[in-house]
Amino acid sequence: MKNSLISGLFFICTLFQLQCQKGTDQAGPYNYNLVEIAHSDKLWTGVAVSKEGRIFVNYPRWSPEVETSVAEINHSGEPVPYPDKKWNSWNMNTPAQDHFVCIQSVYIDSDNHLWILDPANPFLQGVINGGPKLLKIDLLTDLIIQEIYFDSTIAPQGSYLNDTRVDTKRGYAYITDSGIGAIIVVDLQTGKNRRYLNTHYSTKAEDITLIIEGRELQLKVHSDGLALDTESKYLYYQALTGRRLYRIRTEYLRDPSMLESQIGKYVEYVGESGASDAIAFGKDGYIYLSSLEHNAIRRISTQGKLEMVIQDPRLKWPDSFAITRDGTIYITTSQLHLGNMVKEPYRIFRLEKTK
Repeated sequence: MKNSLISGLFFICTLFQLQCQKGTDQAGPYNYNLVEIAHSDKLWTGVAVSKEGRIFVNYPRWSPEVETSVAEINHSGEPVPYPDKKWNSWNMNTPAQDHFVCIQSVYIDSDNHLWILDPANPFLQGVINGGPKLLKIDLLTDLIIQEIYFDSTIAPQGSYLNDTRVDTKRGYAYITDSGIGAIIVVDLQTGKNRRYLNTHYSTKAEDITLIIEGRELQLKVHSDGLALDTESKYLYYQALTGRRLYRIRTEYLRDPSMLESQIGKYVEYVGESGASDAIAFGKDGYIYLSSLEHNAIRRISTQGKLEMVIQDPRLKWPDSFAITRDGTIYITTSQLHLGNMVKEPYRIFRLEKTK
């Protein structure tokens, strides 16, 4: 009871502070530099970094020019198809089940396994039957050791499975759908999955216009970024076309008796966080968020303060985070707001403290 009371008081204080600081940023205790570690002339979105320092990226198949969907960046900074060329050789005439159709994100869990999420919606023209899947790779052998496929009740036409987080202790994965708006819950022991918050406002795009580097974007992208807290008790998420952060206790998501009509009442509004693509909990307990409209990385402190971490013109649509075991943060840039006007390479940065 005491722990529950303390947790409740902390949430109320956090909510109050976030709401009071709407539109303001407090200076953080550190200065940071961006160190470029890789670049590409191909659009990438996700990045994952293993405990050994292996770097993986993915390239969503939004255009016919995409030849490699998942790659490992070698010591020369070059992308090498991963885990092999076969998985990366999909076309409309090859089976979707054993090929990468359209990879949106990659993620390293606390056990150092690589997870690959395939919404199977190439060119954003519709989901390929049998293609939506979540794959687990053993980095010691570079072999796929688990394959979970999603049928049309979980990944219907119009869906776009976007990002994933994995709770290795309890054996669950959580996925956002940015195409329609929902949270997918996967029991990794049984392979069973459920789709929640399919009609809830927290997973839907807000009625706003994003303005990035002076460009107005008429986007309607639903639930996108998500993060588990350090104990995987809460799942945090928000729509990309949105500035509000929400959370829900994972115990409700894991409860197989929970009905779609019931679960919405357990959603908690955290506060105004700004338009964000990437969300992740740092080793310091802070919530890090990419700030699309400010070319920046911001964070919510353990006291609930919204702080500016770094603002840099090179952060052109900071897309995804990877946080290593020592707390180092890696960031991709995808420049999505520029469309065909892109003139700079897509980059991966490492965030380094200077004091």
